[in-house]
Amino acid sequence: MNEIRTSVLTRVEGHGTIEVEHDGKNALKAQVNIIEGPRLIEQIVHGRTIDEMLSIVVRICAICSVSHKYAALRAVEGALDVKVPEKVHLLRTLLHYGEMIESHSLHLFLLALPDLLGYSSAVGMLDKHRDLVLNGLRIKAFGNKIMQTVNARYIHGENATVGRFGRYPENSELEPLRREAEELIPIADHCIRLLGKLHPPSYYERETQFLCLEPIGGQFGYVGDEIIVSNGTKFAVSEAFDHIKERTVSHSYAKRSTYKGRSFMVGALARINLLGERLTGLAGRAYRQNYTPRWLKNPLYNNHAQAIEMLFCLENVSALIDEIVRLPNPPEPEITNKSGDHIGAVEAPRGLLLHHHVIEDGIVIKSNIVTPTAQNLDNIEYYLKATTENLLQTDEPPSTLADKLEILIRAYDPCISCSVHVVTNVVEQSS
Repeated sequence: MNEIRTSVLTRVEGHGTIEVEHDGKNALKAQVNIIEGPRLIEQIVHGRTIDEMLSIVVRICAICSVSHKYAALRAVEGALDVKVPEKVHLLRTLLHYGEMIESHSLHLFLLALPDLLGYSSAVGMLDKHRDLVLNGLRIKAFGNKIMQTVNARYIHGENATVGRFGRYPENSELEPLRREAEELIPIADHCIRLLGKLHPPSYYERETQFLCLEPIGGQFGYVGDEIIVSNGTKFAVSEAFDHIKERTVSHSYAKRSTYKGRSFMVGALARINLLGERLTGLAGRAYRQNYTPRWLKNPLYNNHAQAIEMLFCLENVSALIDEIVRLPNPPEPEITNKSGDHIGAVEAPRGLLLHHHVIEDGIVIKSNIVTPTAQNLDNIEYYLKATTENLLQTDEPPSTLADKLEILIRAYDPCISCSVHVVTNVVEQSS
């Protein structure tokens, strides 16, 4: 029996390891061991007021805090039948774009490009690719600037709340964001052109299925009330747990998810595979110039998909600000209901994020949070096994296998701290 093990996963958010066993031809076991301690968020918010819950869930992650707040807000507003004014919706969209820009640029320029260009880290790239790294940091800083402007701070912002914002940014604060976004578009476009020349190896390939939200309005976007599957199926977010089945496993503090008994992938690659034809402008051009059927089989194209989404967000900042500045600040919404039950869904940078909150007399009595990485973990293991078996048929030295499997995992851009939500680790049989 041969083993491939890593003591730690590098250049990912959180703590995990790889454990693969093979007989020289077949992978007999392939595991991502999520060893970071459970966060117990669902238990912490139990018995809390709505405002307390919203302040707690935003702290699940410093990278995806906007998405967690947004999904939780959609759950609360759906449960209490709160109508969201147009300006609030537009500002949330801008805020969401800021998170996408920040998160995607962090992953692309600092975590993924070293793999694709043959370096051990972004620091190692500085000698030959200094401008590339610095431009990536510039785009990342801009994403942070959007979040700070709209949400009062760029980590764990509290300004967005039920049906409104605590403070609406002045038009004079938004105008500079428009100009800077336009300046950064050529940099993002250059990143896509670079990635277009980098073709991931075929040993990462195998057929899989993809899930993402059907955006409201039928265009490309990150918020919706329906989930679409790559087999053509579509179902309401309210029915999500009838279709997406969670379970626990003994080697992980993160739950796992299957659809129809099979693993699936969520994230930028899922969105581009299912919605890419809807892209317009420079992002649409980039999609049509770079997309091939290999994107349906190779998870490393998630890096390319993130680059297209980064361009999409930058490209749409100006038009979004144009709409926002024309609208007056809305009055505070009237909230008369105190009880309800709803699932709020958004697309986080890493994929489909579900927040289910049950509220009774203004108190949260039950919660379940299903994160993108928790949904992707089964699929990562599926590809670990496939990639190992494919590599064993090549002349690749055994000493390189662990590095190549780490590259695979990094392509999913996992957020391990988001994923560890197991309350009790009652192990069910894997599908």
